[in-house]
Amino acid sequence: MLIFVCIVLALFGGILVCLEIGWRLRTRNLATETETSDAGLNALDGAVFGLMGLLIAFTFSGAATRFDARRALIVQETNDIGTAYLRIDMLPADAQAALRQDYRDYLDARLDFYDKLDDDVDATELAFTKSTDLQHKIWTESVAATARQSSAAVTTLVLSSVNAMIDITTTRLVALETHPPPAIYLALAAVILASSVLAGYAMAKSGRRNWNHMLIYSATLAFAVYLIFDLDHPRLGLVRIDSVDHILVDLRNSMK
Repeated sequence: MLIFVCIVLALFGGILVCLEIGWRLRTRNLATETETSDAGLNALDGAVFGLMGLLIAFTFSGAATRFDARRALIVQETNDIGTAYLRIDMLPADAQAALRQDYRDYLDARLDFYDKLDDDVDATELAFTKSTDLQHKIWTESVAATARQSSAAVTTLVLSSVNAMIDITTTRLVALETHPPPAIYLALAAVILASSVLAGYAMAKSGRRNWNHMLIYSATLAFAVYLIFDLDHPRLGLVRIDSVDHILVDLRNSMK
């Protein structure tokens, strides 16, 4: 979280500096300008600002899409665990109690993993290792339990649900680690700074700085970039996905 704030503050300062650079470049030559000095500049400005808007829209849309996908995966994992837990009823009675407890422990480990994520690396790794160990245990016990009954349909239903529950953890892990390439952010920052130079250059024609416009322009662009970072890391900043975890908590409570 802190590193994102520092990056955005640095961008805010960089935009102001670029506005000042553009203003000074224009001011230096303002006295010698003619009526045709601006010829072609509007097309250039429009191209750069259009590219900046396109990059912001592209990265923001991608971050919002990934946010929605991560939220949907929480629902999917809840459904997968709930389905696998319900299908324990199909297994021999003497195997059910141990498996139910394993599922409770497994869901506790998963909740602990997401609770500690990005806060405590060691605790996160410990919770992930525990959940992985419980996956192997649940699978082994489920295979042994299904082998004791003669129904192929039951075996298919039980083991397929356990397999889906295990697979979704990999899907969610990949989703957590999926972000735009750094080159996209570098290109976005470069275009924003370049457009700021052009904006400062155009503003200098009035002969004075308008600090209100400069600050609003800088803050707006910096906040837009912050929102992109925030959406792409939904357990760190203002836009958070933690609230959706309550469905996993509700499932855990139903297992008592």
